[in-house]
Amino acid sequence: MIDLLFIHIIITCMSETSFKLTDSAAARIQELGAQDGREGVFLRLRVDGGGCSGFQYVFGLETEKAEDDVVFTHHDATVVIDTVSLPFLEGAVLNYVDDFGGAMLKVENPNASSSCGCGTSFSV
Repeated sequence: MIDLLFIHIIITCMSETSFKLTDSAAARIQELGAQDGREGVFLRLRVDGGGCSGFQYVFGLETEKAEDDVVFTHHDATVVIDTVSLPFLEGAVLNYVDDFGGAMLKVENPNASSSCGCGTSFSV
């Protein structure tokens, strides 16, 4: 029981400081949720092994949360990250960029020692 409480405290502290959303990312997530049409849609951000640099960001719109998910909100936009992915995203910022290279949600991750040109793959 104590171990679960300790883990919960760590996750709560991390969720308050570890990951941020910019205003533009929050606006884009709200737009995507409205286009999706389902009630209670949020963005799930996950880190998986793979990609051309070793790890890759995986984005998806979902409506179901797991017990160990950590929830981040900004301007009524919600991003959910599982506890396995969270350490890879410690201190990261989710931004939405729309420039000559295209429009995309982009993770600005201080833990990434290198990343791929596609913006979805990184190494630590």
